[in-house]
Parts: sequence; C-alpha cells; structure tokens
Amino acid sequence: MKTKITQFFKFVYYLYYDGFVNMKVGKTLWLLIAIKLFVLFVILKWLFFPDVLQEKFHTDQQRSQYILNQLTKEN
Repeated sequence: MKTKITQFFKFVYYLYYDGFVNMKVGKTLWLLIAIKLFVLFVILKWLFFPDVLQEKFHTDQQRSQYILNQLTKEN
C-alpha cells in the first residue's frame, strides 16, 4: 500500500517538475505572479497598514491590555 502511494506522489512530482523545466513562457508568467504577490503583500502593507499598536503603546503590557479590552467590550 505504501509503495503505491509513494509511487503516486513521485509520479505527480515528476509530472510537475518536468512540465516546469520544459516551460518557456510559463517561467516568465510565474515571475510576474511572484512580483505581483510581492507588491501586494509587502509593499502595500508597508505603505497602507502601519503598525498602530507600536505607535500608540510603548510596552507589551499596554498593547495586550488594549487588545483584551477591544475583544471583550460589549457594543
């Protein structure tokens, strides 16, 4: 049973590996996807989502107390 599962995963791995190695246009598309994800998750976070807790509070105790109050307050 283990050998069939192992063979299956090896087959899937080599299928994708061989497909990726023989790509021409696909590598460029993967590079564009990687650049886009980098811009979305790193650059935009840095520009538009500052670390508010770090700016408002000086100690971890103050930060944790603020978060606890925000999570447990009733509307």
